[in-house]
Amino acid sequence: MVSLKDKNAARLKRHARVRSKISGTTARPRLCVYRSNANISAQVIDDSTGNTIAAASSYEKDFEGIGSNKDAAKRVGKAVAERAVAKGIEEVVFDRGGYIYHGRVAELAAGAREGGLKF
Repeated sequence: MVSLKDKNAARLKRHARVRSKISGTTARPRLCVYRSNANISAQVIDDSTGNTIAAASSYEKDFEGIGSNKDAAKRVGKAVAERAVAKGIEEVVFDRGGYIYHGRVAELAAGAREGGLKF
């Protein structure tokens, strides 16, 4: 019998390892990415208070198009960056959520940089 590895369990282990090293502060909050098969979302989180400062996702009402491609990820990155900059946040710590920095995750980061965030 072939036993398959649980990819999400491995991702959660990677995410816990990354989260043990990075944390968002009031001066420099954490840009957290969640990627599913159909959508992608991002949040700017202040871990010292536990508050979400800004968020954007491809499953919002005003989002048009497919939510699971690189173009959507870039638009989500720009949207979360614009919302964070409007609230006075310019520097963040990037938390890739245990996903590899490739494809949609990298495009979201590029969109956030274009939107005005520095990390």
